[in-house]
Amino acid sequence: MQVLIISFILQLFMVGINSVSVFYSGIPLFRNISFVINERDKIGLVGKNGAGKTSLLRLILGLQNPDEGSITRNDDVTLGYLPQEMKPDDSSTPLDKVMTVKREIEDLEKKVHDIENQLINRDDYQSDEYLKLTHDLSEYHDKIHQFNLHEIESQAERLLTGLGFKREEFTRPLSEFSAGWQMRAELARILLLQPSLILLDEPTNHLDIHSIIWLENFLKDYPGAVLTISHDRKFLDRVTHRTIEIVKGQIYDYKASYSHFTELRKERIEQQQRTLKNQQDYIRQQERFIERFRYKNTKAKQVQSKLKQLEKFETVDIDIEDHSTIKFRFPDAKRSGKVVLKADDATKKFGSKKVFENINLEVHRMDRVALVGKNGAGKSTFVKLFCENLDHEGKVELGHNVGLNYYAQIQENTLDPDLTVLQTLEQEAKGDIVNPAKLRGLLGAFLFSGEDTDKKVKVLSGGEKSRLALARMLLRSANLLVLDEPTNHLDIPSKERLKEALIQYNGTLIIVSHDRDFLHGLTNKTIEIDDGQTKTYPGDINEFLNKKEASDFRSFELTEKKSTTIKSKDSAAPSEGKLNYEKKKEASKIVRKLRSDIKKKEQKIEKLEKEIAQLETTMNSESGDYSKDIFFRHAELSQDLERQMATWEELNQKLESNQQILEEFK
Repeated sequence: MQVLIISFILQLFMVGINSVSVFYSGIPLFRNISFVINERDKIGLVGKNGAGKTSLLRLILGLQNPDEGSITRNDDVTLGYLPQEMKPDDSSTPLDKVMTVKREIEDLEKKVHDIENQLINRDDYQSDEYLKLTHDLSEYHDKIHQFNLHEIESQAERLLTGLGFKREEFTRPLSEFSAGWQMRAELARILLLQPSLILLDEPTNHLDIHSIIWLENFLKDYPGAVLTISHDRKFLDRVTHRTIEIVKGQIYDYKASYSHFTELRKERIEQQQRTLKNQQDYIRQQERFIERFRYKNTKAKQVQSKLKQLEKFETVDIDIEDHSTIKFRFPDAKRSGKVVLKADDATKKFGSKKVFENINLEVHRMDRVALVGKNGAGKSTFVKLFCENLDHEGKVELGHNVGLNYYAQIQENTLDPDLTVLQTLEQEAKGDIVNPAKLRGLLGAFLFSGEDTDKKVKVLSGGEKSRLALARMLLRSANLLVLDEPTNHLDIPSKERLKEALIQYNGTLIIVSHDRDFLHGLTNKTIEIDDGQTKTYPGDINEFLNKKEASDFRSFELTEKKSTTIKSKDSAAPSEGKLNYEKKKEASKIVRKLRSDIKKKEQKIEKLEKEIAQLETTMNSESGDYSKDIFFRHAELSQDLERQMATWEELNQKLESNQQILEEFK
């Protein structure tokens, strides 16, 4: 029985991180972290920029070795990895790139053929070499059977279509595509390969909203495991059901989507704060006792005991680096004319290729516009017409008394490379914000802290330059803000602070973004560029998405479903009686399962309550153990109890609902 259990665990277990520590110049990036990745896990990996998220992916991939501990991988595990950046591919087309999977399968078939020929001529059935050959043969067969070589090209085409490529682009050289589109081709290749574990580092950075939604639907139903780093909150909520947070070299593992995780994290920090307060109260109490009876012989033994306790006493660390007190806002905007931006028959061509043609639109004072469309539709090109004076046909004009503040995707030419980070802001600062302490506070909100503020701009990464340009925008007074993909290099807390500042801004706003969570509640109008034309939708991004979903928003998905679904001409609709029977049968099954789950949950709650009571008895006794481990254990169990109680309530609500369904069939 024990062998069967171990075998079952090994089948589920894919990757194990075992007491891993990593140090840089003696400073710990990770300290003794452990967790496992199981089959079908969908995990969001979160933490502030620099916490070590990408390094953790590299450890799992074997591209980096831990200083302490080990990484174990099941022999059958295959890995697929999409990094944030990759070398450009000038040697193939999008379809060729994806179809390298076919060549890999053909190579496996050759290996199978070679092994089979070897086995025919051998009779050393018990030798290690013979056993290894049979093992390899079985493994290669399993991999080959994942694929249908007759359909692999059509599968590759569907993946490319889902990720935004047009059919006529399948055979264009990849060298003609941007880095973002080359990343999409690589993502399609990984998805076609069907690895048992997909590792994704910011996969939505180079995708438009259409492709993000397609990828969400693909990953939700993916039969393997997924571990993804992302700053897109909605993407995490829709794809993942487990969240691992990296904080100060430690990890916290939650069986929860991102939004639920934020609630649990808040509870954890509040519990730590309560525990720290209790510890501080306890320390003060012991110190008062020591001070009062230090010189009394009758209490000397107790005084010495308490002194030793305090020497060993460890207080709780609060697992948060709090930037919540850093608030910033854009300068007040002077009143502009009613029409802020007007386009009359605006047309832009690159050689013979038309990006858009005869665009006519107006943006009015206090409009808050989300400018959306598929990648390559011309969103960035359109804003460059009036932000960078890009050559075009027709008219694009700013209105009366309009002052423009523009954030471009690429900041290489907008920052002085010889200035430091702090000097860059000092050039723009006016009034009371000139204070260096305030400027450093603003930079801290954009992830520049300590010595980072004294770095020269020329040594910054592309992401750091983008964040610096965003911080600089906050110092420039303007009544029209134009931001082109402002969230690509921000972590979730920084993105939320930027959103708060934009909500408070009292001017006109135009944002190019694929981040639905960022746009939601921020804009009141959506302008879509599609097939060289624009269409305006009132309301925020969610209203736009609802309308598009009802029309042609997922036309490519519908086409794919039609092409892959086979219906029998003779199939008849099931009778109403049979449907009712099936519904009743399903409800009965759910009720039985819920009752079993509730019983198990109640047993778990009872066990937790007993253990918490025992700890509290120990803590409240005169000779009690006040070690850090005891406090942590008490906090951990209390938090677990709250989660179990919440789940118990949810299960009971579901049970009540399904019992009502059964009542309707009586």
